[in-house]
Amino acid sequence: MCASYGLDPRFTDSDGVLGEDAQVIDDLRLWAERNEGETLLPTGKNLRNLNPIIRGAGSARTCELAWWGYLVQGAPARFPSINTRSERLRDRSGRPPERAIVPATSWFEMQKPQRQWFSFAPGALDLFAMAAVTQPGRTADGAEYTCYSIVMRPATPALAHIHDRMPLLLPADAIDDWNTGAASAADLVDGALAASEEVLAAVRAVEISARP
Repeated sequence: MCASYGLDPRFTDSDGVLGEDAQVIDDLRLWAERNEGETLLPTGKNLRNLNPIIRGAGSARTCELAWWGYLVQGAPARFPSINTRSERLRDRSGRPPERAIVPATSWFEMQKPQRQWFSFAPGALDLFAMAAVTQPGRTADGAEYTCYSIVMRPATPALAHIHDRMPLLLPADAIDDWNTGAASAADLVDGALAASEEVLAAVRAVEISARP
């Protein structure tokens, strides 16, 4: 389960995750600078942190602040909603949900039973894209938000001894299809899993002393 991740304001974008959209790049870097390197956590009933996601395709991409986890009947969902298993999404009937990518420079997991924390990333400060699904939500006071859930896939063999799941990472050339493609849920997930292999090969895990 991915329950925290990082977005360093000094990020580089060698993979072209954000394309050449200067406005999206500026918006994301400005938000990260204001966040001052704080770990990004799920949004809660009292902690109203909103995290950046990237929606749309090509020149129509936008950077939007969104609620991490789902809102149901005016309150945070009582069921686990910050992550969505790729297998469950693949088997979904009907049209797939709306989608986005979550920009990050690292994510964090704890190895059990050792209780050792690790930081995962394909590069030191390089930006990468985590696939996410989205849906609208509303709080009890009537405020409306886009809610997101990070898609998790089985971990690669090289990382499975630390944690059995990892975010579905997308290369730059797969982002537009993920965000706006009209394929079925099965085809969408299968395509994303195949495309993710090139990014996953570069992911490395580093021990850290405590939860960020």
